[in-house]
Amino acid sequence: MEKQRLIMHLDMDAFFAAIEQRDHPEYRGLPVIVGAAPGTRGVVSTCSYEARVYGVKSAMPISEAYRRCPHAIYLRPDMKRYTAVSRQVVEILFTISPVVEPVSVDEAFVDITGLERLLGTPDQIGRLAKERIFSQLQLTASVGIGPNRLIAKLASDYQKPDGLTVILPDQVQAFLDPLPVGKLSGVGKVTEKKCHEAGIKTIRDLRLANLARLQELFGNTTGLSLYQRSRGIASAEVGVTETRKSISRELTYNKDTNDLQVLRNTLLDLSSDVGRMAREEGLAGRVIQIKIRLKNFETHTRQRRIETATSSDRQIFRVGWELFETSGFAGLPIRLIGIGLSDLVTPSEDPDSLFQSPETEKEKRLFAAVDQIKSRHGLGSIHLGHKQNKEED
Repeated sequence: MEKQRLIMHLDMDAFFAAIEQRDHPEYRGLPVIVGAAPGTRGVVSTCSYEARVYGVKSAMPISEAYRRCPHAIYLRPDMKRYTAVSRQVVEILFTISPVVEPVSVDEAFVDITGLERLLGTPDQIGRLAKERIFSQLQLTASVGIGPNRLIAKLASDYQKPDGLTVILPDQVQAFLDPLPVGKLSGVGKVTEKKCHEAGIKTIRDLRLANLARLQELFGNTTGLSLYQRSRGIASAEVGVTETRKSISRELTYNKDTNDLQVLRNTLLDLSSDVGRMAREEGLAGRVIQIKIRLKNFETHTRQRRIETATSSDRQIFRVGWELFETSGFAGLPIRLIGIGLSDLVTPSEDPDSLFQSPETEKEKRLFAAVDQIKSRHGLGSIHLGHKQNKEED
């Protein structure tokens, strides 16, 4: 007989803000908001629980956050530092189970099936994870444990911050039924509104609706998914992750611009970031895409497939700038510009990469040196130049 699956979901509490408060004792007990600077068009990335008292939350426009909490400490994200701490968290989780799946910088699923003899009850395993993280990193985490990913994730959110909730198989329906329907993963604002219009407010209401009605309201696929999830039916697979589909970077300007030199320099910097991120993950892309958002929030994309997969800053920029110049948007006020790589492969998956020229090998060594300098001294410490026109090549 197959053992009952037990999945743990660990969610770090106010992760970026908590790291800042840990590393800066003078910030402790004060509202801390990590994200865009006040006066810009960006959003809140993470905020401390002291800031949440004022109604500040992730993804809120920074202008609204400042209106609600002008006295907060506003900090720009330090992703290099946060990512390093994230890796430490994952290493600690691997001391508990050999099956760990990070799903973002601040959360992970862990398969703890069959570990009871070694580590104790589910409650004890959850406490062990929290205690090891706190003792080694001085950070708190909320933990949920259940028979599958859906229940584990809902459980980790149930008693935040610093919570621990264990939902055993015979407790699943009693746990789910009273929750607002919007708590179910996959239920966004549009689906939630349609549920409310149909008189479905809680997960119990959703469960009592028959499958035919749900499929009539939401379509066959979404209707079936909601029907199953309202009954706690979901995947318990951990450790199988999808390959990254794309790598991209973008910038929203504080003031719309049609200055070609400003746009060119921005795209050059963003291309450098995309190339570096691809090389760090051992990936290259066959499709280069740009994203342009105009003053009226119209968003457009342009893309080109190239013959050989690349992670070269220069090639990414060259193709991206050509796409921009031929897009028809040059001269118009630009609110946002971005660039990305997709159709990603490892070098071994791209047969053309077996026939690299000496120039390409020389460029690889150059980028490796630049990446090392950036790693040691920060992303803004060095930039590769790019020739202005083809005649200079």
